[in-house]
Formats: sequence, structure tokens, C-alpha cells
Amino acid sequence: MDAASEPTGLAPLFQLGPDTTEYRRLAIEGVRRQRLGDRDFLMVAPEVLEALAAEAFFDVHHLFRPSHLQQLRNILADPEAAPSDRFVALELLKNAVISAAREFPSCQDTGTAIVVAKKGQRVLTDTDDARALARGIARTYRERNLRYSQLAPLSMFEEKNTGTNLPAQIEIEAVPGEEYKFLFIAKGGGSANKTFLHQQTPRLLDPERLMAFLKEEVAKIGTTACPPYHLAIVIGGLSAEQTLKTVKLASCRWLDDLPTTGSPDGRAFRDPALEEKVLEMTRTLGIGAQFGGKYYCHDVRVVRLPRHGASLPIGIGVSCSADRQIKARITAEGVFLERLETDPARYLPEVEVDIGEATRIDLSRPMDEIRAALSKLPVGAPVLLSGPMIVARDLAHKRIAETIAAGGEMPRYFKDHPIYYAGPAKTPEGRASGSFGPTTAARMDPYVPEFQARGGSLVTLAKGNRTRQVLEACKKYGGFYLATIGGAAARVGRDMITRVEVVDFPEFGMEAVWRIEVRDMPAFVVFDDKGNDFWSTRVRKRPVRQG
Repeated sequence: MDAASEPTGLAPLFQLGPDTTEYRRLAIEGVRRQRLGDRDFLMVAPEVLEALAAEAFFDVHHLFRPSHLQQLRNILADPEAAPSDRFVALELLKNAVISAAREFPSCQDTGTAIVVAKKGQRVLTDTDDARALARGIARTYRERNLRYSQLAPLSMFEEKNTGTNLPAQIEIEAVPGEEYKFLFIAKGGGSANKTFLHQQTPRLLDPERLMAFLKEEVAKIGTTACPPYHLAIVIGGLSAEQTLKTVKLASCRWLDDLPTTGSPDGRAFRDPALEEKVLEMTRTLGIGAQFGGKYYCHDVRVVRLPRHGASLPIGIGVSCSADRQIKARITAEGVFLERLETDPARYLPEVEVDIGEATRIDLSRPMDEIRAALSKLPVGAPVLLSGPMIVARDLAHKRIAETIAAGGEMPRYFKDHPIYYAGPAKTPEGRASGSFGPTTAARMDPYVPEFQARGGSLVTLAKGNRTRQVLEACKKYGGFYLATIGGAAARVGRDMITRVEVVDFPEFGMEAVWRIEVRDMPAFVVFDDKGNDFWSTRVRKRPVRQG
């Protein structure tokens, strides 16, 4: 078949432009050229892949892209930014400075390890590439102050932590050429959970209908995944899985160099005009950088894909404030890793930003006195917490609920102290705590009414939105929900936690029940004991999301 008669659609779907990423060369040996027959090949030793993966995941847990840090700095310089926007941005920059010392990872949820690779057809490795990469991933998680989060199913209902953070998700695509390209991603559970597929109809391909749909669905993401976000929207796709994979790659800025116009062959393209329109829309929602304001999103990527005529998949997802991805490449010149920012302190402002006049809450007092102090405050009020808290999350709540169902008693510590939903990373040597930021509050929502009815969980601390059942329980039983900053786990672990000890369920690992002592930990009153909700009363009168 000659070129003139070839069918359309043979061109690559993703036609990326030149890679303008700044790389640094790694001191890794084991790459050479070798001629086989009449062609040159790039020979890559298995040890190269292991060493590259180990280095990449070490970097990505401690360093950020300069562009991401500059966006945080831009919030501080914007006179239209809300005080809460600026406070969150400053805390995230401080967190980045602490993390860059390579002792505390930027987030306590050190994530699922994901590798997306494109292997040139003239690259030879003589190994199981995925296995070599996984060895490097396991090495970093074993040797560094990271957290093991992967659960192996032993049966349909029984699970056990793998103790390695493996398995990793590794996808390697064969492509033309003599180069091996990589995207390494550490994807936390909070942002992964905010990836959505919507199976729509072509009727939505109308400017007004599409914007109305996006406004509603983007607002539903809420604050549980730690904004400000890098928001990705993909419209179309040849399958559901292609749409969602494109969402992930777009949120990592892997597809930034796509063309900005479509073509008859069905190539993917970005729509800059719609990106700007959606970004402006996000700034009118009032959600802001976790506690109201305009900086719900740093930026937006909108990618249009071809589709089957009978379907219109739409994918929406985010990269959160723990914006953890890094590119790499192996060429005849050596092994290269994207250059991330090693000196984030240069993005800090000279003038301190704070949350305003915060009320100090002494957590060493009896629970009734703590609640009485909180009851005097309006929703949205900033507080500084000092004293003991109990840390418990999914597995502990499940076990306690099972104990109650079997006729047992709720542990006394659930009644005497505020409950902080979190799970720490490993503790660096000589420190009181590892990175120890909040996890998503909503996962514990089904337990709250029952626990509060028994005198427990009357003050909870976490991040993000909660459902109406928690709001109503707080009103009925005199409880409170306080939200703290998501994405600043290194700062919490190093500067705010003074003591950590296990008090129950040590077999749960990072999901054990801990007793911690905190000093001046910032938070905001979100639900109070009168049925008031910060989001419905302060932020554009938005209703509480139904559970």
C-alpha cells in the first residue's frame, strides 16, 4: 500500500514535542553501545535499572520541581489570595525546605510506586526490566524513612502489609529508537482516590453543558487530596483505561508538549483556552487551598482524545501538594535524572504569614473542658493544639467497631483524647517522629456516630471534607471536627510532634494506635457542636456533601 492510500490514524496518538526537561547525569556505570550485525544497540546492565529506580524514588520523596515551588511562591505574592491560601502555601514551602534535607519525606503517605517507561527497540537489557526496577524501589523504601503502604490480599477479606511497599505498578512500552525514557511517580492514596471516570454521552460536547458539568464534578473533589492541585481533565478516549491513564500522565505534566490542535488522524491535543477557562472557574468556587480562597488549583491540563462514536468517557484527576514525579532517561551518553530543586528555601518570603489570632487549646485537659473551649469558637476559627492526642485510622477503627459489635468496650483512650487520623512514616534516628501528616477524614465517617454515642471520637482531627452524618453526630453528641493542613507532614513530624508511642495494635504497623504529644499544631474548626459547618457558612454557601 503506498503512502497516498494508507488509512488515517496510523500516526502516533500522542505526538509530543522535544523534551526540554533539565537533567543531571548520574554516576551510574553499565551503559554502552554495541554493534550487532549491521545495527548499533544500546546495552544496559540490569544494575543500571535498579540504581536508577532507587535514586529516582529517593529524590522524588524529598524534592520538588522548581515550577511547583514557584507556584506556591506566587500565591504569597498575590494580593488577591486569601489569608488561608497564603498560610497554606507558606506551610507547604516550609515543608519543602525540611524535606529537602533528605531526612523527612515531604508526605507521610509515601505512596504507591509507579513506573511508566518507553523502551527503544534498539535498547537491550538482557533481564526482566520490571523486576530490576522493583528491586531498586524496594531498596529505597527499605533504607530510607519511608512508609510501607501496600496490602497483600490473603483472602477476599483478610490483608497483610507486604513490608516492602511492593508490588509496584510498572508499565513498559516498546517504541522506536535507541533511548529508554522513564516517568517515576509516588502516588499517595488521597490523590489516587480523587481520580474519576464519567461515562457521558456526546450531548455533553457543548461549551455551556461541558463547563457546567466540569464545575460540578471538579468541586466534588474537595480538599481531601491536599490542594492546591494540578488538575487534569481528559475528554474522550478509546477505552476507559486509556482515559484514566492519560489523566495520570497529564497531571504529572508528561503530556505538556502535545499539539494544541486536533487533526483528521485523531491525534491527542491540549486545549489551552479551555484550560484557562476551567482554571478561572476553580478560583470562583471559594474552596481555595484547603480553607477557603481562590487557590484550589495551581493549573489545569485539558487533553482531548479520539473516541468511539457511542461513548464519551471523561476522566478527572489531580496531583496534590505532594507533587511527586520525576523523569529519567538512558542514552548512549549515560543515565540522567530530572533535576529537582535542592534549595527550596530561596522561595520563602522575607515576611512571615500566619493564620491570624489563633486560640490555644490545651489537650492535656479533660475532654469536657477541651470541648467547652472549642464550643466558644465560630467555625473557621484557627486554633493551636498542644498536648496529647490518639492517632488511629482505618484498621484501628475497624477493629474497635468489631470489638463493640462483639459486646466489648470502646478503649478508654478513644474517650479521653482527641483522635488524629494519620499514619506515620519511619522515624529518623534521633528524632521523636517521622513525617506525620493527616489522612483523609471521610474514610472514618461511618464510625463516628456510633463512637460518639459511646463517648468516643468527640474531637477529631484530619484533613478534607466530611459527610453530613458526621455533622449531625457532632450536633447530637457535642462533637467537633478540626481540619489541619494536608501536605505538610515533614513540618508536623519535625517541628510539632514531641513524643510518639504505640498504645494498641502494634501488629498493624503504621496503622497501629499511637499516643503523640504535639506543640502548637495549627488547625481550623470545621464542624462544631451546634451543627455549623465551615464550608456551608463561609465558602460560597456550599452545602455539605452527602455521604
